[in-house]
Amino acid sequence: MMSKEEVAELFDNIKENAPWDLTQPLLWGYYFTNPTPESLEQAAALLAMQGYRPVELYQPELEDAAAPPVWVLHVEKEEVHGVDSLHARNGELMQFALENQLASYDGMDVGPAGQEQDVPEFK
Repeated sequence: MMSKEEVAELFDNIKENAPWDLTQPLLWGYYFTNPTPESLEQAAALLAMQGYRPVELYQPELEDAAAPPVWVLHVEKEEVHGVDSLHARNGELMQFALENQLASYDGMDVGPAGQEQDVPEFK
């Protein structure tokens, strides 16, 4: 998980380099990994009930062909965050991954709000 100092650096970088208003909602993407997709499908449903939008469940191509397979769940939510709230959200999602026996909460990304993608259905 990102340390609070790393979250602060992220916000400093956004302020300096991105044309986004941090007082308005941004589109925050959150990522989870697991060796099989079934647990991630269940996690997507649970996260959807908490207001997250499932975006994609995929198996990335790995550089090391001998590496064990991994699946990635990407969910997103429009939110306003500051350093403290994003650090707390990362902690909550790490705990969610532990409680749901996922391999990891793999972090987040951010972009401008209002650019929603088609949402796939998770069973």
